[in-house]
Amino acid sequence: MTQQGVRWTADQVLALAPDASSQKAGSKLGVAGPWSETGSSGEGAVWGLCKGSGSKPYQTVIATADAAGPAYKCSCPSRKFPCKHALGLLLLWAAEPGAGGGGAAVPDGAVPPDWAREWLDARSKKAEAKRSSAAETGGAAAPADPEAARRRAERRAERVTAGATELERRLSDLLRGGMAAAEQAGYGQWDETAARMVDAQAPGFAARVRELGAIPASGPGWPARLLEECALLHLLTSGWLRRDALPEPLAATVRSRAGLPAPAQGAPLRDNWQVLAQYDTADSKLTTRRIWVHGERSGHTALLLSYGAAGRAPALSLPVGLTLDAELSPYAADPGSRQLRADLGEQFTAPVPSTGHPRGTRPAEAAARYGDALRDDPWLDSWPVTLDRVVPVPRGTDWQLADADGDLALPVAPTAASRSGLWRLVALSGGAPLTVFGECGHRGFTPLAAWAHDRAETVRL
Repeated sequence: MTQQGVRWTADQVLALAPDASSQKAGSKLGVAGPWSETGSSGEGAVWGLCKGSGSKPYQTVIATADAAGPAYKCSCPSRKFPCKHALGLLLLWAAEPGAGGGGAAVPDGAVPPDWAREWLDARSKKAEAKRSSAAETGGAAAPADPEAARRRAERRAERVTAGATELERRLSDLLRGGMAAAEQAGYGQWDETAARMVDAQAPGFAARVRELGAIPASGPGWPARLLEECALLHLLTSGWLRRDALPEPLAATVRSRAGLPAPAQGAPLRDNWQVLAQYDTADSKLTTRRIWVHGERSGHTALLLSYGAAGRAPALSLPVGLTLDAELSPYAADPGSRQLRADLGEQFTAPVPSTGHPRGTRPAEAAARYGDALRDDPWLDSWPVTLDRVVPVPRGTDWQLADADGDLALPVAPTAASRSGLWRLVALSGGAPLTVFGECGHRGFTPLAAWAHDRAETVRL
């Protein structure tokens, strides 16, 4: 689990909550009152019994050093992961000894009770069997019929091509009818078009169509924004229809943006990976979790993606501010590729609190890096960047991150300006320069984490 005496912070625990209501409910249980028979061990476990409305207390146990992030088991009927009892127990465990009795209420070095040990042993055996199987096969997947795979790929490509052709016609009809017609038609036409793209096995097209449907009547300047997004979608469908004539790196980007799956194929990279940020985005069908990590030795920033059905949190969850000694498998074998996505592999030691941050750059260089990335992927919304020595300052009704040693600044993205994290950033700065990690895109910079120059811990925004 964690090294002896190392406990997470309350912010790191609350970052695991699937929603705001779970944070609130878990915080109420983060006190010693409802808990009994609590404990933690150096093997990666925290457990306890929580008094509920029934005659029997809820049995709660958490494995905090699981290879895929913290794992939870609770006898309560909640379908949320983690449930409020798991969050409350972790908050109780995270409290420092003497701070309201929290840390002392979950002693280290304890022996798990039978009900907790049974679940922990089952997880250990399952993980060991998986490692043994990977060792026997050299990490390779089971042999498949290459001819059958080729035929399946061809059939899917034909369906995606049909979807791209239909989408081109619908975009042409939209432009001939004019932007005003898009506002009058409502969201129904976009939803129906997105469903057609799902039928064509092109989820990337479907996602972009749904985004188009949210633009009409979304505020001043929406016709221009709609035209911009239509142009990008036209570029994507045109790229798919002409993919055989494209350079392979660009063709691979088009396939990925259309929604065709690509396995993690690069060599695993072991490093001390600092968890910089974690946040969820959701639509009516899917919740997507984005986790940014940074390698202390390699200097590489990677993106871990995890998905959950609508209303359910994704399985992978890594507390911000911890560092993992682990392997990541990139989705691109070419070391010069700009592909950021990776899969989390084996963790070799327990996670520990981070003691530093990525090396930062100035606003002008951050914008240049995003521009360079756009050359390889015109549909890229943003690029991960760490800014050094910037100060959040207001500019009219908006905000920007100004270079403390120069006269350049990056505007804060409108979506970020409406979040409470921006005010946390302003309070952390107090007018002094900060190091800030976030996503730099065409609509501005979205701050996700920050570090004050006199403090080592990561502040989640």
